[in-house]
Amino acid sequence: MKKVAVIMGSDSDFPVVKAAVTELKQFGVPVEAHVMSAHRTPAAAAEFAANAAENGFGVIICAAGMAAHLAGVIAGHTTLPVIGIPMKSAALEGMDALLATVMMPPGVPVATVGINGAANAALLAVQILAVSDESLAEKLKARKQAMIDGVMKKDAALQEQLAAL
Repeated sequence: MKKVAVIMGSDSDFPVVKAAVTELKQFGVPVEAHVMSAHRTPAAAAEFAANAAENGFGVIICAAGMAAHLAGVIAGHTTLPVIGIPMKSAALEGMDALLATVMMPPGVPVATVGINGAANAALLAVQILAVSDESLAEKLKARKQAMIDGVMKKDAALQEQLAAL
């Protein structure tokens, strides 16, 4: 099975990014996490991205705030799918990171989840890997069914409450 890399611009991003690592591990997907910066360690980020496919990665998730160039720098140096997590910041509540991550030039796509959307980034990575991994596809189907069952159970409880009024 291909690995997923979770790259964050700062170790201060880990409390949010941890949700991605947790989701990936729940699906049994091998994951590595690293701190790299588009601005402070650009050569290391470029080298990691350029070698990611040959090092067994199938998807790269990048979390960054403010200028949020990390996902774009990584995407510019690999053909692997890159998923950006815009991180919430104090100044602009993460809108700066969202726009920096989602507004990529033609030819350098970055799939982008919501601000602090680490769990969804992991699920998207699993969906990408599941295209060629039936075991992961089955785990995703089971997860979707569990969500459906949970919503239906809540609706049934609501209907009971409404009937009692």
